[in-house]
Amino acid sequence: QVYLVESGGGLVQAGASLRLSCAASGRNISTYDVGWFRQVPGKEREFVAATSWKDGTTYYADPVKGRFTISRDNAKNTVYLQMNSLKPEDTAVYRCAVDYDTTGWGITARYEYDFWGVGTQVTVSS
Repeated sequence: QVYLVESGGGLVQAGASLRLSCAASGRNISTYDVGWFRQVPGKEREFVAATSWKDGTTYYADPVKGRFTISRDNAKNTVYLQMNSLKPEDTAVYRCAVDYDTTGWGITARYEYDFWGVGTQVTVSS
């Protein structure tokens, strides 16, 4: 079992930055792919960013490329999402997830992930 707790969300103005944290317990996540997803009411959960444990490759959804950065601190068993130049359309609940048992959906697919945090709210005002 992997337990994930997100933090760092909040209410900010457009153009501001936030850094989300995803702290893991139960297992060392340094050997698992980790992703960030976001969801707004009435819409499907969408991929934001992911990091591959094998070679450190990072993946980003087109709307966040160049603005968001995913990173790991293996010593702290934590994954971060640095979000810069935030826009009102970034408003959502952000959840991190761990791919514990790779099943072939792909690192950007929510169905690939086995353990999820409850999320942290990010609200960006215009």
